[in-house]
Amino acid sequence: MKRLFYALLAACFLLVGFACTQTSAPAESSNAAPLPAGQSGVQDDVSQKNIVQVAVGSKDHKTLVAAVKAADLVDALSNAGPFTVFAPTDEAFSKLPKETLDNLMKPENKAALSNILEYHTYVGVIKTEQMRDGQKLNQVNLDNIVLGVKDGKVTVNGNAHILASVPCSNGIVHVIDAVLLPPEK
Repeated sequence: MKRLFYALLAACFLLVGFACTQTSAPAESSNAAPLPAGQSGVQDDVSQKNIVQVAVGSKDHKTLVAAVKAADLVDALSNAGPFTVFAPTDEAFSKLPKETLDNLMKPENKAALSNILEYHTYVGVIKTEQMRDGQKLNQVNLDNIVLGVKDGKVTVNGNAHILASVPCSNGIVHVIDAVLLPPEK
């Protein structure tokens, strides 16, 4: 009986080993663009959208999406999080001098752009009903923002107003009407 058991066990190992060494035939080529590597390449049309997918789907965040791409932060913001992102609208970006924005989008200024975008991101989820007047949040770039709450309205650093909040699979996006600039060091 032991011999039969060992023979069957050996046959199972051989079958598993054979199956693991087989390669599948190459997929038929399609006209679709290849998916990006990393978390942003995961395709899921059923689940709630993540922060990047929400921004990409917004008609008011084209500049923010371009900046996130230029700073190579798409995968980071597509990860599980949780994150709270204060997302300036295109109108908010238009308040910056055009030369400043154009300069930040250059590859040689990627570090400065990343610093600004990281200043808009908090690790954790903070809903507006959890925000308190004078509350400080330490952002991803390690600088603090200060929240103001008055009559149910929330401001960030005294000048950016939260216009809307969108829950996401990996956190929350608070749409704001100004770009947050980190303190100079």
